[in-house]
Amino acid sequence: MAVTDKSLRATRNHLYPLQAWYCIGLFIFIIATFHWISFLHSKFARKRPTSNPSDPEHASVHRRHAFSWRRIPLGLVNAYRVISFRCTLDFGKSYTLNMAEVFVTMAYIIFLFVWAFINTTDLEGRTLYISYWCNRSGMLAASQFPLITALGTKNNIVSLITGISYDKLNYVHRMIARVVFILLCVHAGSEVVRNSPFQPYFAEQWLIWGLIATVAFAILCIVSLRPVRAQAYELFFYVHFAMVFIFLIGAYVHTQNFSVAFWIYPCFVIWGLDRLIRVIRLVVFNHSYFGLRSGSMMDATAEFLSGDFVRLRLHRPSHFHWAPGQTAYLIMPSVSRLPFEAHPFTIASLNSTLFDVPEEQEPTSEKCAEIDLAKGVAPSWKELVFFINVRKGFTARLKDAALKGDKIKVFVDGPYGPSPNLGSYDTSVLIAGGSGVSYTLPVLLDIIERVRNGESKCRRIVFIWSIRSIDHNYWIDNVLIRALRLAPPSLSISIHIHVTSAPTAINTLPQSYGLDDDAKPVRDDSHSEAVELQKAAEISNNSLFAIESVKLTHERPDLQAILREEAKAATGRMFVSVCGSQSIARSVRSALRFPVSSPLSVANGGPSVTLHVESFGYA
Repeated sequence: MAVTDKSLRATRNHLYPLQAWYCIGLFIFIIATFHWISFLHSKFARKRPTSNPSDPEHASVHRRHAFSWRRIPLGLVNAYRVISFRCTLDFGKSYTLNMAEVFVTMAYIIFLFVWAFINTTDLEGRTLYISYWCNRSGMLAASQFPLITALGTKNNIVSLITGISYDKLNYVHRMIARVVFILLCVHAGSEVVRNSPFQPYFAEQWLIWGLIATVAFAILCIVSLRPVRAQAYELFFYVHFAMVFIFLIGAYVHTQNFSVAFWIYPCFVIWGLDRLIRVIRLVVFNHSYFGLRSGSMMDATAEFLSGDFVRLRLHRPSHFHWAPGQTAYLIMPSVSRLPFEAHPFTIASLNSTLFDVPEEQEPTSEKCAEIDLAKGVAPSWKELVFFINVRKGFTARLKDAALKGDKIKVFVDGPYGPSPNLGSYDTSVLIAGGSGVSYTLPVLLDIIERVRNGESKCRRIVFIWSIRSIDHNYWIDNVLIRALRLAPPSLSISIHIHVTSAPTAINTLPQSYGLDDDAKPVRDDSHSEAVELQKAAEISNNSLFAIESVKLTHERPDLQAILREEAKAATGRMFVSVCGSQSIARSVRSALRFPVSSPLSVANGGPSVTLHVESFGYA
């Protein structure tokens, strides 16, 4: 049988999308392999004794400056971490891409368009012949929709096998969707040129639905832009849901005409399976709302805290268990505009029995001997607790409900996201800004509990919290006091609380309050300053700041200096986690680049540093 242009085009149009999937599958497999090797290594390293001289990651303090060739591979791993995840492209003050994201983006664009335009010379020798790549670009675009759908769901297999959280995969979801949209535009434009005049085709249903799908996809790409999502999340939420539904129906009808709808209907299966899992979770965790027993015990209490923050507390649902750093989606029909509109928030409480230790069994030390524990904290840690930063829309309505003192019906879906496995790290530095403490506080408590139970080899924790007002300290002061009292003597804990907008009257306090030695007095000639002075005195007398390991500073934290000092003193493995504003994350990334994590530093006995940046924002 003679080979014709038509048969050759048909063969390649069928084969190249499959090849694209083979390449993508191989890439995911490689990432998954490295993830599970790292996971198993962490598990193995946690079980080894700290003093093991053969472990290159746990060099002795006395060998801190002794060069070791065995640590060169570890140094190269740290160099890879620096280049991939700490070197960034910054766009304005609110958006950052690390080099790993840049590489994946560029590689995907090049890969997809090479597959679209390669081997497009026809049998007569005409290069880039339009008949070869116009349909192939559409086929390649259609083949990516199952991947786009999977990456946009909360329960997806890619996250399961790679260990990458769904929120971080969401960047890849948006990036792939935008690249595919460009490819669809290439497909549509080339078809118009190839089949000119094109007007007669407007009578065809497959074309009408194809155009509807393309318009819906264009709207999706516009509303998913970061400024729109940040300033009008609810608009994005509603439009996204509607446009995805319209797009998938239009794409299915369009592709069915060409017998390639097999790339589209899996999207409905993936989306439906994710929704089914979420519905099952909602019913299981919130069964008291579905008539099985009274649902009033599940109602949440919203408390308006200082500044624009709300604390939401609700009874822990039966069978609901979570790990530190995980998030839950909350559905509040009385607050949301749509009945099942869900918003993600980090769980600020700890799912453990750490605070169930009887007071008489708690270890005592000189630095905590005089702490007043009259205010117990155990009850709140049997609840789900969320610190919510108030902005526009949903959170603004939640603030109004908190001010009214109303009970709020809350449906819980989750938990989602991975939890940091810190058992094998010698030093952990936890950095938070504002409500980012929802992430770092449970991690701190979990490390303390694991060290108490002999499940972690951590020897030092540095907890840094940057807050706008000193009033925010009241959110967690009793929890920190109790945690410090429960910490074993082998664990060194240093807590730094930085108030970025402290009143000037604070500086009039005596040195006995633990403030800066060079504080200068100011005039107390107004009622407002007297009030601020009284508040500052009350807070400074709080027992938390009477603890030697707790430092209160009225300035922004110098993260670069703190991190480099900790890295200089540390050995073994060091974990740094940050959950805060973009400026805080940028400062931390900058501090942990070269020379702190250079191969030479690690080879000379310096710490192997792992950085985790938790997403922080309104979603």
